[in-house]
Amino acid sequence: MSGPAAGPELGDIGAEEVERETERQLQRLREMDARPGESIGWLALNGLTTLGLLRACEQLGARFVPLNWRLGAGELAAIAEHAGLQHLLHDGHFAGLTRDTVARLPGGLPLAPGHLPGDLMLVYTSGTSGTPKGAIHTVEAMSANARAAIVSQGLGPHSRTLGVLPMFHVGGLCIQVLPTLAAGGRVRLHPRFDAGAWLRDVQAWRPTTSLLVPATMRAVIEHPDWSHTDLSSLAFVSTGSSVVPPVLIEAFHARGVPVAQVYGSTETGPVSIVLPPAEAQAHLGKVGHPAPGVRIRLVGTEGAEVTDGQVGEIVVAGDNVMRGYHREPEHPSFRGGWFRSGDLGRRDAQGRYEVVGRLKDMIISGGENIYPAEIENLVAALPGLQEFAVVGLPDAQWGEVVVLAVVREAGSTLDEAQVRQALEGRLARYKHPKRVVFLASLPKTALGKIRKPELVAHLQRG
Repeated sequence: MSGPAAGPELGDIGAEEVERETERQLQRLREMDARPGESIGWLALNGLTTLGLLRACEQLGARFVPLNWRLGAGELAAIAEHAGLQHLLHDGHFAGLTRDTVARLPGGLPLAPGHLPGDLMLVYTSGTSGTPKGAIHTVEAMSANARAAIVSQGLGPHSRTLGVLPMFHVGGLCIQVLPTLAAGGRVRLHPRFDAGAWLRDVQAWRPTTSLLVPATMRAVIEHPDWSHTDLSSLAFVSTGSSVVPPVLIEAFHARGVPVAQVYGSTETGPVSIVLPPAEAQAHLGKVGHPAPGVRIRLVGTEGAEVTDGQVGEIVVAGDNVMRGYHREPEHPSFRGGWFRSGDLGRRDAQGRYEVVGRLKDMIISGGENIYPAEIENLVAALPGLQEFAVVGLPDAQWGEVVVLAVVREAGSTLDEAQVRQALEGRLARYKHPKRVVFLASLPKTALGKIRKPELVAHLQRG
């Protein structure tokens, strides 16, 4: 149940290179006696082989299962068993991890139930609030997602996309890389993100766009080469996250690079709501309009849609939304084609959406709703921070109180008084943290997302 499938790693990739690699990977699958309906696991750094193997699975009628190489062997074995993998391939970098994963599995896993014709990719969530779930995406849905991404970001044959986010995640694969290739453009893939390498390639390869998340945006901005790197080739960069601190966006805007936002999730393609490049600088903080083919509702606690300006849970339906969860056809978050995101947002009078936080993260203190992202966006501008998070802790008087957990950078002298001073006059008093706690680290998923339930439990114990 293992074996390397390493192919050539080209620095400048277009449709012709992908087609040749697809033929190579299709031949490999045939030699392995892979069959339609089987699930093919893949552990690899970014590269052309991933694109070729995905297309080969499509042609064979198999299901492509990209796996997160940041996970441990035990976590991967649980996913492999849940997915019902018949084959687990790797790119040579993860031979040991593959071997350790297979050692934890029974031999000859049976075909997992639920595979339907047209299923192409089974991709697992990061599991910030529980066990990872497997989202099933069809050929048609992934094609619809590519079309939505092309239109909303203005991609075309002129596009040169620098891809640096991991392609085991739908963001790294489906927001720009696959859509750019579908539009006739070219991509350059970094095996993994490195801020210095990103800056060097922006200047040398001259991309027109790239996708970053808040953590990688911060790494680029704080790199010594940021101030003198030529960014003029970039028509825009996109960022894919629920809430992006404005200070990060402003840093790119100050260099003349618009930051387009793409909102979505593993389950929704993920191109669901998009702030296009042309609107980016005028509407900082908004995630934009529904992408083509996508329908959005904002739902209150009683299930009814809320009016403009009010906060509600973002619910998504569309051609690019997953077919369903693997082995969980009746999951409560996906009913009648509508996916309940768990994210809270509001819509303005012009139809633009803004994400204000996670439903599970919302703090109710003294009867007032407090959205941690509002506080976190202000804290993000403070120097000397490595990471931080705002959570609510139970309180006998107020129901919940706001607590800010901070990890300082090495050598930082940031203290509680400085944190409070930064919030003074910029935030209603009832939203100010009742406690500021300095910690050595915060619990995170393998994708770097902070596990707030674990943080709350840690703070309660401490």
